[in-house]
Amino acid sequence: MHHTTSNTSQHRALGNHAWRDRAACRSTPHHQIDPDLFFPEPDELDHIHQAKALCAQCPVRQGCLDAALDNGDTVGIRGGMTEEERDPLHKKTEFRLDYSRVNDALAGRDIFLSRAERRAVARAAYQADIPAHRLATMLKISDEHAKKLYRRTRREIRNRAAEQQQATEDNRAVIPLGNTRKASHNSQRNASAHGTYRSAA
Repeated sequence: MHHTTSNTSQHRALGNHAWRDRAACRSTPHHQIDPDLFFPEPDELDHIHQAKALCAQCPVRQGCLDAALDNGDTVGIRGGMTEEERDPLHKKTEFRLDYSRVNDALAGRDIFLSRAERRAVARAAYQADIPAHRLATMLKISDEHAKKLYRRTRREIRNRAAEQQQATEDNRAVIPLGNTRKASHNSQRNASAHGTYRSAA
């Protein structure tokens, strides 16, 4: 599991595309940018370098990359990264667990969450006694689905507690190897002494 704690200010709200107005690749009457520059073929190295040079000076480069990862946009250069460079990040996104995103969601921010982050939100909401209908709003799911998540979370917590209790009991039942050898040696010595006493009698 990939754990991060990135800055919450970088988390783009779902549906918020305001960052595009500040993008270095945005064309204006006085600054025309060819959109095709950001969709080069793998062997068009000049176009790739030009596009990355623009991305390097872009004030919303991180927001652009986040939007591409959130939306599963695997085409073109986004956030200063080519399709090939971005591919490993797309694969990791589903399993990402960023607790700052979890906290933002619990605070009511409408942001993209990975599968792992959605489960973390459900668990934290359950432990905080947040009503199921509020969890439904956070995750944009039905009330019944939210109740189902709470039931699953309750089972997971109960099962984990039982496993920990069993592990504790097992540890208490184990006799350290050194004590076992010492007990065995004392038993043999006592048996030998008892046998000698009988012989002397």
